[in-house]
Amino acid sequence: GAIIYHLAATEAYYQVYTFEGRGFNKEEAQKWNTALNLGDKARQEFKGKPISYYLKIYDEVRKKTKELLKTKDDKWFSKGNSSMTNHWAWFHVMEHQANHMGQIRLIIKRIN
Repeated sequence: GAIIYHLAATEAYYQVYTFEGRGFNKEEAQKWNTALNLGDKARQEFKGKPISYYLKIYDEVRKKTKELLKTKDDKWFSKGNSSMTNHWAWFHVMEHQANHMGQIRLIIKRIN
């Protein structure tokens, strides 16, 4: 669950970063930072909930991403700031997801 929440938090960050040109505000940081950073706090906080809880959060974030991306064109992907383009940012989100999905598959194989 923590990894899935982490993926949702990362994607939520890149939503505000690329679509709104900012980082998390105070409220968003409070909602997402534990999942974004993981660690001891996450190990304590992310317990006792069914996987469906985390998948719902992930699905909501992904739905918003898809809605926002539908409003953009190829020119938007080439724009960005001095450190990255929007294309690089969203490639990173997908690469990050692929990496963690590999971790999840490894964990599932070890459990079974």
